[in-house]
Amino acid sequence: MLMVGLPGVVSLPFSFMLKNKLHLTAQGMSLYGLVVTIPVYLSFLQGYARDVWNPLGRRDRGFMILFSFLAAGAGAIFAFVPVSVLSLGAAAIVISFLGLFISSAQIGLTAVVARQNVMSGQISALWNIVSSLPIIIAMLIGGSLSQALRPMDDQSEMRLLFLTSAALTAAIACFAFWRPAYVYDHVHAEHAPKLHLWADVKRFVRHWPVYPALLIWALWNFAPGSGVPLQYHMQDHLHGTDAQWGQWQAIFTVSFIPTFLLYGLLCRRLNLGWLIVIGTVIGVPQMVPLLFIHSATGALIAAAPIGLMGGLCSAAYYDLLIRSCPKGLEGTMLMFSTSLYWLITRAGDVLGSWLFERFHGFSVCVVAITIVYAAILPVLLLVPRRLLATPDGVAVPGGFDAG
Repeated sequence: MLMVGLPGVVSLPFSFMLKNKLHLTAQGMSLYGLVVTIPVYLSFLQGYARDVWNPLGRRDRGFMILFSFLAAGAGAIFAFVPVSVLSLGAAAIVISFLGLFISSAQIGLTAVVARQNVMSGQISALWNIVSSLPIIIAMLIGGSLSQALRPMDDQSEMRLLFLTSAALTAAIACFAFWRPAYVYDHVHAEHAPKLHLWADVKRFVRHWPVYPALLIWALWNFAPGSGVPLQYHMQDHLHGTDAQWGQWQAIFTVSFIPTFLLYGLLCRRLNLGWLIVIGTVIGVPQMVPLLFIHSATGALIAAAPIGLMGGLCSAAYYDLLIRSCPKGLEGTMLMFSTSLYWLITRAGDVLGSWLFERFHGFSVCVVAITIVYAAILPVLLLVPRRLLATPDGVAVPGGFDAG
């Protein structure tokens, strides 16, 4: 999990290059993000490939070895392409397309471990904590790195960032070659050997539990204004620096971890139903503190309680996603949730940017986010009760795969 996320440490400097050197507006940045994330919108295809394909005869390891080398090679090539919005966009599309095969292997493997050991809640907590670490690293060093690289010319800065990302990606292949036996040797394949695409599509579409789980996931991640508009608000209205924006993101992300840990403890004692309701009630007003912030320093202070308020429900929603997977299609389901995450996040950025520029302030974005989060509560009524009725370590009545 950690190594798959590490190449993303260069994402923040790239975003500041687009803002500060290529002069994209808030709406321009949001539209750019919407376009370059196109491969991720279709990442359920990589998830399905993970469920049915066995590259190099090594299953998940094969995906990590093959596509890590391909993605690293692509990054090395783009390091020497002239810098422009178009070249950065093309690089983001190609590298993310290849990287999604790596992610699908890691995500599918982790979900199978969770389900086969009846520990979806503990894996969700672990998953959220470990996947947060590269984000924290990226945000802590990303803003400072952006400021340090600003005196460099555009081409040199881009080359350094691409080569750094390529090296980190190649390390994933090296780790897959090592093959920790305690990870790979205790997992058995769940996909029947002769299932075909159409049969799997019908099985996925007819599996009712995926729909409320994905709808809740979409509402939680839509958050119109929490991305690009908040970045512009903090820099243009609160007069924060590149480093302070990175620090805000780092504090925000770190603050999720205590409640992720709490979820890892509570999920073995309380049913998922209780945890998901309590977490949602706490999470609905998550962004409200930003209404009372008037300086970059105040925003940094507020980032901690804002993060704490979102941790419990984030872990619960991912727990529900794991429990809702059709058997043998874990990669498909969870990569579909990844597709949905990025599509809905980019859409939220576009709407949030329009609200931000239309109403000349961030307050309207906070109101919109809170309304969207509140809509999760009635959707919880659509979740099959059997998926919510047990704590971690207790088998779901009828099994995870019951319709």
